[in-house]
Amino acid sequence: MNRTALIATAAQVVVVVVGAPLLVGLMRQVRARLEGRAGSGIGQPWRDLRKLLRRAPATPTGTGWAFRLAPPLLLGTSLVLAAAVPLLTTASPLDHAADLFAVVGLLALGTVTLALAALDTGTAFGGMGASREMTILALVEPTILVAVFALSARVGSTNLAEIVATTLHDPLRVASPASLLAAAALVIVVIAETGRLPVDNPATHLELTMIHEAMVLEYAGTDLALIEWASSMRLTILLGLLTSLFLPWGIADASLAALPLALAALVAKAAVLGIGLATVEVFIAKLRLFRVPELLAGSFVLAVLAVASSFFLA
Repeated sequence: MNRTALIATAAQVVVVVVGAPLLVGLMRQVRARLEGRAGSGIGQPWRDLRKLLRRAPATPTGTGWAFRLAPPLLLGTSLVLAAAVPLLTTASPLDHAADLFAVVGLLALGTVTLALAALDTGTAFGGMGASREMTILALVEPTILVAVFALSARVGSTNLAEIVATTLHDPLRVASPASLLAAAALVIVVIAETGRLPVDNPATHLELTMIHEAMVLEYAGTDLALIEWASSMRLTILLGLLTSLFLPWGIADASLAALPLALAALVAKAAVLGIGLATVEVFIAKLRLFRVPELLAGSFVLAVLAVASSFFLA
């Protein structure tokens, strides 16, 4: 564990923690402009978080440890993901823990904890949101595993840093059928995992359509701030993971001098992906709830095809 790796990992965590609300604000601002509205500015999510952090949390009567534990655990798993996933550097002290299965497990842990908290409230909305979230989770997590496994098959390791480093040394891997199919599958599941259109609409509170919002209706004050902060961090991490796996150029290795360039590259790539996602959301409608499993099943088929092509078209 050397000094350079520690500095790079700390910088990566700081970038995600500080930049995640700004990325959400940028996406909201892009949508507002394209819809003919002025928008509230890129810094509005930070202003919302500051306001919520000043308020005391509210605990509904009858809730137990699951409701109180969910916000800090969701934030904690997001911070560990921010340190483990190779976003700025492939030389991290957590490289041994940045395994595909560990990352997917941390994602699932945060989602399951929030779903349990929603069930703990005993409300109809909470149970509805938790049920929908678990349906999506059951289809999303296997797809992430299979899609990234397609990339790891030729590397011989499920370690994300090794996959990224191999792509850096052999850029033509990005244009292979396995990479293209895996990228298509991962884009769909990232949209579903982060609750974006057409799977979910983060800007609505209609009871017949909301998924994530239904699970957090009973939260307020500091607890709600932690959940919203963690959700924006998960969005940033997953978009950053996409860029690291398929557009890894600019990522530093063990050089501290390359860290500023890696930081600029990460910010630029995450901003481009965020703007692209927000732009697409303006021109598409939300899918009916019963059509979402069909979309996610299609992404799983793409991931399976990526695995097959990684072995037969190598």
